[in-house]
Amino acid sequence: MLKPVALEMYGLLLRPWERRDLDAVRRGLADPDFRRWNTVDSPPPDEDGAREFLASRTANWERGVGASFAVTDPTGDVVLGHINIGMIDFDAHRSGRVGYWVLPEARGRGIASHALEAMTRWAFGDLRLHRLELGHAVGNDASCRVAGRCGYRYEGELRGAMFDTGGVPRDIHVHGRLATDPFPRLTGIAVRPT
Repeated sequence: MLKPVALEMYGLLLRPWERRDLDAVRRGLADPDFRRWNTVDSPPPDEDGAREFLASRTANWERGVGASFAVTDPTGDVVLGHINIGMIDFDAHRSGRVGYWVLPEARGRGIASHALEAMTRWAFGDLRLHRLELGHAVGNDASCRVAGRCGYRYEGELRGAMFDTGGVPRDIHVHGRLATDPFPRLTGIAVRPT
């Protein structure tokens, strides 16, 4: 079991998902950009899908295979997006796979980059992981830029490695970061008053 924690860095609060976040999850899952770039096994973009999303995130903490956070403003009240480490292997490879999304109204402010860096530092520090991997559909240039800003090096392309929400096979870019890689220098304030 992983003990759920909250992380504060870069003007963001990353906290475990809560029931009160149901509407933010539903909006995230229904976002056309989320649907465009994600996989066929994404929960449906409705209230049942949002409940499924929340339940699976809690279960992953309990089973010790994933750590999932609501990315929020400093108060923890305004959800801006989601970030997680899944497929955690604490034993043989000390590795995990990261994923994230940002709600449309919070895009363009560096939220994904700052949340990814905060979670990465936690994973390499507190969890003592050695490698994190990030995969995204080819063509998702925004995710490619986030990976680069956070020191996740481009490592190659996997052909037909995912099926999108329409069931069409897509190629993915793979990026990786090691605990021994230098920390990137992120600048700017991730959250500004609305």
